[in-house]
Amino acid sequence: MGLTKVWVEDGCILCGLCPELAPEVFVLEDDHCWAREADFDVHEEEIRQAAIDCPVDVIRFEED
Repeated sequence: MGLTKVWVEDGCILCGLCPELAPEVFVLEDDHCWAREADFDVHEEEIRQAAIDCPVDVIRFEED
């Protein structure tokens, strides 16, 4: 079982937590945050932690 898709929904407050935890996956720009294509399995622990710690609960992922 692994992560197949990761994204950030609308409502991100640009706190910077997710790129701090998983900089290979999350990108913080001036007015939004997004998840780049990456080997999600390699970064699964960091992605899951970012989703848990997100203060506005907007980090989502799909698993196979």
